[in-house]
Amino acid sequence: MEYTNKIVTGDCLTVMRTISDNSVDVTFADPPFNLKKKYNGYIDSKDMEEYLHWCQQWIEEMVRITKPTGSILVHNIPRWLTYYASFLNYVANFRHWISWSAPTSPMGKSLQPAHYGILFYAKDMKQNKCYELRSPHKRDRKSKYLSKDYGGKKAALHPYGPLVTDVWTDIHRIKHNKYRDKHPCQLPIHLLERLILMTTDEGDTVLDPFMGTGTTAVAAKRLGRNYIGIELDPMYVEIIKNKLSQETSNSKLGDAWVSIFLKKIVTLRNIDWDIIEPYYIIPEDHKQVDFIEIKLNSSNSAHSPQPLDLSETSLF
Repeated sequence: MEYTNKIVTGDCLTVMRTISDNSVDVTFADPPFNLKKKYNGYIDSKDMEEYLHWCQQWIEEMVRITKPTGSILVHNIPRWLTYYASFLNYVANFRHWISWSAPTSPMGKSLQPAHYGILFYAKDMKQNKCYELRSPHKRDRKSKYLSKDYGGKKAALHPYGPLVTDVWTDIHRIKHNKYRDKHPCQLPIHLLERLILMTTDEGDTVLDPFMGTGTTAVAAKRLGRNYIGIELDPMYVEIIKNKLSQETSNSKLGDAWVSIFLKKIVTLRNIDWDIIEPYYIIPEDHKQVDFIEIKLNSSNSAHSPQPLDLSETSLF
């Protein structure tokens, strides 16, 4: 495809209309929220009717270019997602509303907004590609015991962690300025990595019509996927290209692609566990996982898998 592994400077509707039907594996959008946020080259303030009409147009284009096996993912605040869902329900198939918990500091409000949503729609439900994911067990900071009491079911504990649900509380917003670009709505890299692991295979293509400063493209490249990025602002495009020039497709453990944050694997595909398991030191009695956190094997012997290089480049 003409745009594969490229960042295109331009209007998303203009560019998407040049892309063939059923040609992209996954489309992901994190559009402007219409909340008067300060973007470099875009005014985030439209009349509500104008904003929603525009949103319906790019949503329909996303669905059109997504393959029958593919997924359409849209991130926003709940207010706008309710409208997006009404558009998508006519042209795609609802799978999930993912709640991403990302609270701000206490503001003294009742029912304070504390999550973003990600709509997950399938182009064709019968053909849709979707993989079960696992994330690490949550543990008490001091004792390291599991936060959840599994009672008499401890023997059935998965040593790495539970299957991921549609409520994500383990991924936090980028809180430190040293990890942020000059963009008001930058998403954490491991949020996109989780979405990509869930919906794609190696070599698939992910398109983002509002690429911002490149999180989707960086995540795709790290995980051995292709990307297509569309971004209106030339300044952001230069930031993206600079980032991508420093990235490699190396977020792997053996032959399995994984998501890494703070030198730990934070998301893996359930079907890859047989590949990944030999890299961990796991208690023979799985009940011990209740109070023993499994660790990557540091052995360098010829009979042990080599440990993953959890470099600092995977921090954000």
